[in-house]
Amino acid sequence: MTPDVATNKREQMLRDGFCVIEGILSDAFLEQLIDQSEDLIASHVPPPDVRYQGQHVVVEGKDNRIIQEMLDWAPARQSLKQMGFDDFASHGNVIILTKDPGEPALYWHQDWMQWNDPSSCTPWPQVIFLSYYLQDTTVENGCLKVIPGTHLKRIPLHDQLVPAHEQGARFVADDHPVMFSNHPDQVDVKVKAGSLVLADARVLHAAHKNLTDHRRTLILAWHRRPDTIPPYWKGLVPEVLTDRDEGAEYAGSRIPGTFLE
Repeated sequence: MTPDVATNKREQMLRDGFCVIEGILSDAFLEQLIDQSEDLIASHVPPPDVRYQGQHVVVEGKDNRIIQEMLDWAPARQSLKQMGFDDFASHGNVIILTKDPGEPALYWHQDWMQWNDPSSCTPWPQVIFLSYYLQDTTVENGCLKVIPGTHLKRIPLHDQLVPAHEQGARFVADDHPVMFSNHPDQVDVKVKAGSLVLADARVLHAAHKNLTDHRRTLILAWHRRPDTIPPYWKGLVPEVLTDRDEGAEYAGSRIPGTFLE
């Protein structure tokens, strides 16, 4: 990326809560990841409570050379560095997520788990997910959809959703009128195979149903940065952050509270 492109990608992350970096994987490594993911899926029996996530195969990098190579993938690390995100560190594992032919949509949710913590108010991302797509994505085969800006601003949908994942959303009916709705502000994130999607854990996102005859696969890796002000940030720091008690323990919560205005 040129410096201008990197800055624009960072600004999109700050503003919208997501961005796309195209062509991050080489063709050869993309083929390795496809083969490896298919091998891992073949021996995996997904539990029924993750049917909206597809296969949901968790793989530790230390146990799999190819997955570790992806976590260390130099073009991705270089892109993060150019964007000022080089202080993000991987959790050390990935989740292989699929949409097989005919599989249902993924419900609306956000993945931030610290809504009682004032760090929920950071105007910069603290926790991000990196999604490496192994096939081209379209609305028809279950591409990601995002509502830009919802990592920083509450919309009515926030207060209509069943809490994410194991706290309720995994058990809703697949015709739930809110969880699987289309939103007028949503963006369908259609990408080419080998692309990387970065997203803030706080942003509302979902995925379409796969209406095609082919599997759609992504490999997702979580990354977190320290609880500090990033060097690139030159704007105002919210008072709730400057007053945050670093020694306090804040109960975890997936439900946006008063820190999401």
